[in-house]
Amino acid sequence: MPIHLVPQPVTTPTVPAQGVSGTDSLAAAPYGRAAADEPATLRFAGLRLVHAALRRDLARLPNALRLLQPEEDDKGEALLRHWNFITAMLTCHHEQQDTRLWPIVRRFAPELRLLLNWLEDDHHNLDHSFTRVTTLVRIASRDTGSAWPVAYAMEDLAARLETHLRIEERQLLPRMERVITDGSRLGGLGELLDLLRLADGPGVADALAWLLEGVEPELVERLLADCDDDVARNWPHWHATYQRCTSPLWGPVDGQADGTAFGFGGLGHFAD
Repeated sequence: MPIHLVPQPVTTPTVPAQGVSGTDSLAAAPYGRAAADEPATLRFAGLRLVHAALRRDLARLPNALRLLQPEEDDKGEALLRHWNFITAMLTCHHEQQDTRLWPIVRRFAPELRLLLNWLEDDHHNLDHSFTRVTTLVRIASRDTGSAWPVAYAMEDLAARLETHLRIEERQLLPRMERVITDGSRLGGLGELLDLLRLADGPGVADALAWLLEGVEPELVERLLADCDDDVARNWPHWHATYQRCTSPLWGPVDGQADGTAFGFGGLGHFAD
């Protein structure tokens, strides 16, 4: 089951038009430390990594489910565990946005409040949709005869999530770059890992290995530099353990089928 940091009610919204203020409220003093206080970090790395990892897994989980054979009980259990994991990560990601990021954006960009309200409502609806599909995945992991229709349900949900992610990336992230300074940890990988430590949800080791799967080594080093020393010290062990646990599902995790790895293009333009 997904782990909620802050329980929220569910409503059914309609997408509002993004308002435009008569004055540019984004010109207000940005939230966070001044860029000169410390080296620039990868902008909103935590958010972008979650988006990339969700897209990656929702593209390959349906086919992995379709290929599941009746005698592969262990693989079925592994698929269910992985689905439960990404569902919990999605919920924690939503809570990070709703409780930490969106209040800051509302303060400095009030013309975006209708869009933010819609995103929050859609977060809750997506969480419940993932919970419903979890029930189907649980059945399909034990009864391969239902694998194909459940795989289609996964793909439908992935398409719906993709719409949500694109709205955030195209309409909101560019504005957040003007609201939140380079030096702020808001939306970053370090902040996400800190929130996971406080939540009764995915462990930091599993989450970090999942987030950084397929990311090119040079970029991994930059991302780890924004984390605490304990994370950087334990990363090689966490990474190796994740590889062993997930390779039965879809083979080696480092790089894509063509041997390439995610870089700045694969995760969005961190350096912009």
